[in-house]
Amino acid sequence: MPKLSKRRKQNLDVLPNEPQSLNDAVASLKKFKGPKFDQTVEIVLHLGIDPRRADQIIRGSISLPKGIGKSKRVIAFCGSDDAVAAREAGAVEAGGDELVAKVNDGWLDFDVAVATPDMMRVVGRLGRVLGPRGLMPSPKAGTVTKDVASAVREHSAGMVQYRNDDYGNIHAPVGRMSFPEADLTENIEFFINTIEKAKPSAAKGTFVKKIVISGTMTPGVQIAH
Repeated sequence: MPKLSKRRKQNLDVLPNEPQSLNDAVASLKKFKGPKFDQTVEIVLHLGIDPRRADQIIRGSISLPKGIGKSKRVIAFCGSDDAVAAREAGAVEAGGDELVAKVNDGWLDFDVAVATPDMMRVVGRLGRVLGPRGLMPSPKAGTVTKDVASAVREHSAGMVQYRNDDYGNIHAPVGRMSFPEADLTENIEFFINTIEKAKPSAAKGTFVKKIVISGTMTPGVQIAH
């Protein structure tokens, strides 16, 4: 059995035994002893869906009201006219066939890829490269759009993309440990409400079964729901 660190022992001593209200859960999270760096605060929701069914997949993207405290590197697959606007909006790279070739050759120094609809016939060649990494542009994630400049700005600012895993869980960042409690609470509440509104009509029974928040290196705190 691995030996617990001193910090881990201290945090487990103050870990609530029961699910907490959202406000109390955030307050408990802030009490944990953490590392020197500013931890990302993450949320996990366990959903009552069948991940094997296409009509129950939960996927999308949102901008949280208080941001997530981190910018992202965005590239844009688009024509030459849109490429200028995309770069001005903050894209680290923008273009068509030449950008597809660059990515296909192994360049992956970016966090988000957006594309115009007409470029998807070309970007489709990158399915084996981008798909397994969750980087393939998708209309449902808001990364396939005619307005690439706006998409670049939103995703560069930290727009959160989410998708359920094979076990019906959704993981997402909702801020930083340095955020005020009120800001973290607002972001978390906004995210939970967004997921609740996305309940598929095919999903039966309890939709949101469990919600847990944690820091990068802290125990998880369950939110009563």
